[in-house]
Amino acid sequence: MKTLCTILLLAALAFAADAPPASRQVRIREITTVEGARENSLIGYGLVVGLHGTGDQTKQTIFTTQMLANIMLRMGLQIAPTTSITVKNIAAVFVTSSLPAFTRTGTQMDVIVSSIGDAKSLEGGTLLLTPLRGEDGQIYATAQGPLTIGGYSAGGGGVSRQLNHPTVGRIANGAVAERDVAPDLRNLTSLSLLLREADFTNAERVALSINSEFGRPIAAVTDSRRIEVSSTGQNVPAMLARIQSLPVQIISPTRVVINEKTGTIVMGRDARLSAASILQGSLAIEIATTFEVSQPTPLSKTGTTAVVPETTLSTHDGPTKRIELNEGATVEQLVNGLQAIGASARDVISILQALKAAGALQADLEVL
Repeated sequence: MKTLCTILLLAALAFAADAPPASRQVRIREITTVEGARENSLIGYGLVVGLHGTGDQTKQTIFTTQMLANIMLRMGLQIAPTTSITVKNIAAVFVTSSLPAFTRTGTQMDVIVSSIGDAKSLEGGTLLLTPLRGEDGQIYATAQGPLTIGGYSAGGGGVSRQLNHPTVGRIANGAVAERDVAPDLRNLTSLSLLLREADFTNAERVALSINSEFGRPIAAVTDSRRIEVSSTGQNVPAMLARIQSLPVQIISPTRVVINEKTGTIVMGRDARLSAASILQGSLAIEIATTFEVSQPTPLSKTGTTAVVPETTLSTHDGPTKRIELNEGATVEQLVNGLQAIGASARDVISILQALKAAGALQADLEVL
């Protein structure tokens, strides 16, 4: 019997097939966000210096020397940005970061530095002062500092070794916010909580928990993701702290996740199957080519030696195998049946997709 090359995460398979979907208790802060309070992406273009001959090769990356010339010009030294400049200790990079919600001037953030030229490694480099801009083109932060590389590249004489990606680095707390982006909560008369996973039942439960805590109907569900909360006469930060700490019982979505690249399948315990019959067979086709040497007959004056390919084709069509699943079958029963017929990871993925298409899989199917 072939081993099933699939990772199956199964939780509490001993539950009865007719058991209702289980709920779990979480805090409201774990399943919601405050509308408008989000991170914003920042990007900048900068220069890393101090490399040990592993920077950009100027013949291919002209923009590196152009940027170097611009920096030197601002410092009072004028050089011509031509390809004749040979500087292998610098590298052009893109710098990215995220501006957290409620950021104030002086807030520090981590940055990711990625080479955009043909540098071999950013190890030992230092990022020069780089402005970071938002999608509106405005500068929101500046970044500078020594890089930390999670890998290395070394070698010579035709022998080399590389670990991870030496052309991507990180600077912890390398960026400093230059402007306030925090919204003013003091004068808000209402705010909205957004569920991370849209669900009418969970949204209603969150609203009921908030109303029960405050003793009056200040929260109302507007759709499967949004809960409107009235903050009139309330200290909004204190109210949010109180709301986010409230416990609530939620129902987790029933979902089957498939990663076709790795053959990984993750199935929740609440995934149920309707009555179904699965037929699975295998068809193998093998084409093999061998090369034989053809020689002329002895003492022949016209023949020549030649290599002649010989191609053979063989097929094998395995017998069809069958699984019977009753109404309300569990994940455990499905897995045991698939293992019994020797299904491979690819077979399991195809079978699950076919079950979903046939309406026999009572769960959301997500393919990565």
